[in-house]
Amino acid sequence: MDGILNINKPAGMTSHDVVARVRRLAKQKRVGHAGTLDPLATGVLLVCLGQATRVAEYLTESGKTYRATVRFGIETDTYDAEGAVVAEVPVAFDLADITAVLPEFLGEQMQLPPIYSAIKRDGQPLYKLARAGEDVTVQPRPIVIYALTPVSWQPPDLVLDVDCGKGTYIRSLAHDLGARLGVGAHLAALARTRSGAFTLARSVTLDDLAVALAGDGWRDLLYAADEALLDRRAAILGADLEARLRNGQPLRFPPELRGPAASAPPLPDELLRAYATDGRFLGLARWDAVSDAWLPHKVLAVPPLDDTD
Repeated sequence: MDGILNINKPAGMTSHDVVARVRRLAKQKRVGHAGTLDPLATGVLLVCLGQATRVAEYLTESGKTYRATVRFGIETDTYDAEGAVVAEVPVAFDLADITAVLPEFLGEQMQLPPIYSAIKRDGQPLYKLARAGEDVTVQPRPIVIYALTPVSWQPPDLVLDVDCGKGTYIRSLAHDLGARLGVGAHLAALARTRSGAFTLARSVTLDDLAVALAGDGWRDLLYAADEALLDRRAAILGADLEARLRNGQPLRFPPELRGPAASAPPLPDELLRAYATDGRFLGLARWDAVSDAWLPHKVLAVPPLDDTD
């Protein structure tokens, strides 16, 4: 059972809880997730099984969309509804005041993540260090926000659609919006509605997954491992090149690649999808300018060409 599941994470579960549940339901040892969601958050959580865990890191590179409820006037230490209230101020502005400042938060920028976050220092998540009373400092990180679209305004709650790149903390966005408007704010609710090409509309609940796994319906829910990489160029390898890929040897062949800008020369460290002539996804090769060749980067444990009959 190799592939990607688009799970609709319920509130109250950690991303690790979801992985543990899928592991039990699918009776699989190799299970992981791409793109952590906080316990209070719901929505798209991509869970990788078997060989798909090898490419989980690339699932987080695509853009994401969230529906966030920002509650103005109440600031918490965690920037969300789970934290302790540290300040409370009356809210006396309207939606026009909010929309006037939203453009300031668009584009490439440096964002300060919450202290209570899963970012690790010396192997320990910052939230564990913070709860243990240790001094925690966080460094700003580069993010990009493509669009901020107000959905509704029922004071003091703003429902906001956020289209952003990887690494964006919506809790920090809520906190910063509150600071900009002078009243403080926290994230009251959050749903991830899209992660790359995976949408909430096409996600599956854990209960529905359990029913599907009890029969054969699970096959319709499992996306192929290369679904995370379809925006990259690809090459089809014959038996000789497939053997070289498996043996960790450089691949040199004419640039007859498929996909975006197929005829363009390789970019430094570009990753290339590699397929067998019968369509099996073999893994990834990385362009190495020094060797002037594609070097095996991630090779999946799929049966070799001679064993596929």
